Amino acid sequence: SIPSERMVLAVVSHWLDSVIGDSFLKEFPRKVIYNGIDTKKFSPKDSIELRNRFGIKGRIILLGVATNWSQRKGLADYLKLSKILRDDEIIILVGLRNDQIRNLPRNVIGVERTEDVDELASFYSMADIVCNFSVEETFGLTTVEGFACGTPGIVYNCTASPELISSDTGFIVEAGDIEGIRIAIDTIRNRGKASYSSACRERAVKMFNKD
Repeated sequence: SIPSERMVLAVVSHWLDSVIGDSFLKEFPRKVIYNGIDTKKFSPKDSIELRNRFGIKGRIILLGVATNWSQRKGLADYLKLSKILRDDEIIILVGLRNDQIRNLPRNVIGVERTEDVDELASFYSMADIVCNFSVEETFGLTTVEGFACGTPGIVYNCTASPELISSDTGFIVEAGDIEGIRIAIDTIRNRGKASYSSACRERAVKMFNKD
């Protein structure tokens, strides 16, 4: 076994660092090292083919991505949000099971999990906003993958998500505040995705590059 005086804990967010600081591991030295992404693979892509595939040309796209959609990932809140979307807005959720896809409202498109990184980067690039309504995130990979593709985010003020985002890359809202999400969407729409894209890409490359 490794002598305790030689062990350093690497944690993926400052929030997780604070949790460990209140645990039985608090005596060990810790270092915050954010999760990294491949910013070459996750970069702005042409998404015309993808828009044509889903028949959503000209729509404002709100994207959610998860490997296992559950209530803690905020699935119910995406469905609540769908009830107040404008006619030119649509939600796309990537990573759903077939049984979940069958029960979606008309303005929510469900996509099964993809292992194709290029396709996933195209989804992020196509989106106008990447949403992360999870209430349990030790990091929040989808938010920064969206940044790398030039897309701003909306996250909940829970666990690690708030520390990933800045005022020029998106918005933080209180968990479950659907009206707050609506206001954030409208603000991004009014400013335009393009006004956030450079800052998003720069933040991803500077803070979350795996290299």
